[in-house]
Amino acid sequence: MSHPLIDRLTTEMGWPLLETDHDVADFTNRPGVHVLFIPGDAKRNLETADVAVILPELKLTFQGKFDCAVVADPIEAKLREATRVLKTPSLLFYREGVFLAGIPKVRDWDDYMSRIAQILAMPTPETA
Repeated sequence: MSHPLIDRLTTEMGWPLLETDHDVADFTNRPGVHVLFIPGDAKRNLETADVAVILPELKLTFQGKFDCAVVADPIEAKLREATRVLKTPSLLFYREGVFLAGIPKVRDWDDYMSRIAQILAMPTPETA
């Protein structure tokens, strides 16, 4: 990871850094909606730093409707494949352990606002 804007999310803002499948399960199975930030390679993808700045603003704008965590490099690929959200950076939305939707790449503010509102309004899919 090692980009100052990503590191800031876990150090200054206190967001969890999810390093194992167990960490992801613990975080996403709690009550409420949870957003996992998959940064990708910040050195190769300039959008990663943009999303690292945008996500805290989205969290503030939606006033506690979701909490956030950062996904560590070792489990990024597995999560992207499991959710079929393959592009990075991406935001993965979960409610009580169930994947709802993802938003890949940088979007404009209005797109984030409408997509996140739609995701938050979705019913939780039934688990098999």
